[in-house]
Formats: sequence, C-alpha cells, structure tokens
Amino acid sequence: MDLQIKGKTAIMAGGSAGMGRATAERLAEAGVNLVITARREERLRKAAEEIASRYNSKVTPVVADSSTEEGRRALFDACPAPDILAITIKPPTPNGNFLNIEAQQWRDSMETALIGPIEIMRHYIPGMTARGWGRIVNIATFSAKNPMIWRLMSGPARSALINYTACVSREVARHGVIINNLLPGIFRTEGMDESFDAYVDAFGLERDREVATKHFIENNRIPAGFMGDAEDLAPMAALLCSPLSRFIVGQNIVIDGGQHFSLF
Repeated sequence: MDLQIKGKTAIMAGGSAGMGRATAERLAEAGVNLVITARREERLRKAAEEIASRYNSKVTPVVADSSTEEGRRALFDACPAPDILAITIKPPTPNGNFLNIEAQQWRDSMETALIGPIEIMRHYIPGMTARGWGRIVNIATFSAKNPMIWRLMSGPARSALINYTACVSREVARHGVIINNLLPGIFRTEGMDESFDAYVDAFGLERDREVATKHFIENNRIPAGFMGDAEDLAPMAALLCSPLSRFIVGQNIVIDGGQHFSLF
C-alpha cells in the first residue's frame, strides 16, 4: 500500500526501540525524512544508522528526553516543521502495592506520559494548521481505558492524554491536522524485557521468562493466545500518519489481541 507520505518530514519521539522503532521503520520504508529521538544515545544512533541503511532513507537522531524542557528544545531546534509527529514513551515498571506509590512518582509519571507529549503537540500544531496538513499519533496504552491495578503508573497519565487529544483533535481537524491514539495491550518489547525483574517481583513469579510469559497470557486473558510484538502495531501507526486517515479523528484504537472486552 502506498501511504502517500514520500518526501514528508516525520518525527518519531521514542524511536530507538520497541513500538517506536518499528513505527519509525514503517515510516522510513514509506519514504519520509525521519527524525528519531530517545534518551539513550548509543542505542539511538545505532537505530538511526540501521534504519537509514535498510531503507536508503534520511534519518536524523536527536538525543532528547521529551519529559524535560531541555529535551523538547533539542527536538524543536532539530526539526522545526514536521508534517508527521508520532510519540511514545518507555512504559513504567509495574507498581506493586498501590499504597507504596509516592507523590514524586506521580509527578514523574505526569511529566513523562502527559506533559511531555502535550507540550510537543502544542508546539507543532500551529505550524501544521498554518500549512493545512499534519498527522499526530500517540502510542499510549490500553490501560488508559482499561484500568489495571498493577499498571497504575501507566494508565492514569495516559487517560488524561487521550482526554486532551479527544478535545484538541476536534478543533484542528478542519485545518487538515488529524490526531489519533493507539492503545497497545500486553506487548513483548525491549522495554518489557528490561523491566523483567520488576514484573516478576510485582507478581511473585519465578525468574523464568517462559513461566512469566505464560502467566501474562493466561492471567491477562489474551484471546489471541500470545503477547504482541512491535510489528503488530507499527502498520496501523504508519497508516494513521498518512493521508489515508483523513476521516479518522480523535480515536483511541486498541491493539491488544482481544483482551479489552468491550464494544467501545
């Protein structure tokens, strides 16, 4: 499928690994000029080099933490006028006992998962509306609409984010700027692998990946019978970044193997 975005400029914030990287690859494959950001410089530069080589595309890495003003300024300086903006963050580790969550953890969660994405969108939306075209996609989490006690540090901030985008998307759609959210369920990504010990500790599991994986599938009742991987989400993200999504406005699309048991 031709996504009709060849030659456009796209940002993938959080694009060095996982769902962010997979989305960046689909955008590069479609022929965009790509800017990817992440906090970890070595992994970011390696990802940029590999994507550029694989798809013969222009990929600019920007080392930046989008939860901070300094990090956002670095991105804004590197890419002043993107056509496409996709944003994801590394998911927080499971919180364990909800009574142990302290105020600073909530502040950190809000800075990372709510304020950072909003401030990036707020910066770029005026330019997109002035040019009459833009696409914004947030890769969030299905726990934004499906509360889960063990994902308290993940869901609430993103619930606020999808509320914000539901409102703003209706304001800017008439200018050709389309905003949507993807809500992934249980995915096996680098971020999850890096947080493996925290996951097994939160659930009192054996430190065995096969046992832990079986636990996640069975106890989270994933009808598909497996955890997703990044490539299960990236094609939809790329589609939402294209002109083909012009009549999809302010939606929260769940990609979870059927886990969220709801009509809406």
